[in-house]
Amino acid sequence: RGYTGAPSFASRAAVRGGAGLVWLGVPESIYAVTAVKNDEAMPFPLPCDAQGRLTAEALPEVEARLERMSCLAIGPGLGRSAGVTEFVQGALAASRVPTVVDADALWALSRDMSSLEDAACPLVLTPHEGEFAMLGGLLDGDRVASARRFASRWGCTLVLKGSGSVVAFPDGECYVNQTGNPGMARGGSGDVLTGLMAAMLCQLPFRDAVRAAVYLHGLAGDMAAGELGEYGMTPTDMIRLLPAALKTVTEE
Repeated sequence: RGYTGAPSFASRAAVRGGAGLVWLGVPESIYAVTAVKNDEAMPFPLPCDAQGRLTAEALPEVEARLERMSCLAIGPGLGRSAGVTEFVQGALAASRVPTVVDADALWALSRDMSSLEDAACPLVLTPHEGEFAMLGGLLDGDRVASARRFASRWGCTLVLKGSGSVVAFPDGECYVNQTGNPGMARGGSGDVLTGLMAAMLCQLPFRDAVRAAVYLHGLAGDMAAGELGEYGMTPTDMIRLLPAALKTVTEE
């Protein structure tokens, strides 16, 4: 409860990013609010505790739906608890499709990093620098080296968000993104990337999808800043402009 915006930012970005069907699992305590916020995406309720946080009891429903899904995105608005940790680690163990891990799912992952080694799916972690440090990442002034080292150590793909977001693959391949601006440094922007990343993973080869999502996320942010200025732009503006960003690479 209290975090209905984050999952809706992610689901709406996935829709605007071109995903054909978007299912949005949320705690049953916020299902009604989430259903009002989402027309194109399809929310469904999951078991939660007294504080409105998901629990491990939600796993069977998620696992059943994963059999029909092309990818999984997990994290925005989850909150933090032992039940959330158990749920996230169970979902990562069950997933066999490309999986995006963000926000509080990163916190849950940090409780037991062996979940990364046990995962049987391609993983994309999207931390900002604070979350990266929480995961044990070492920031020594060289963001590229830090991201590359982490991706290699844990066998995952890392998107280290920030000015010049770094995309690092486990084999050492690495890119620095050039789109984006300071107006994106506000709550909700990362949730937009999570949803957009999921949409790209449904449509493109894995590496192309990760790079495209980071680029298009920043490009939509640049378009929002150009239209509204960096101070007043919001994640909702970025979502609205995702189709225009996509158009620049698909039709022009």
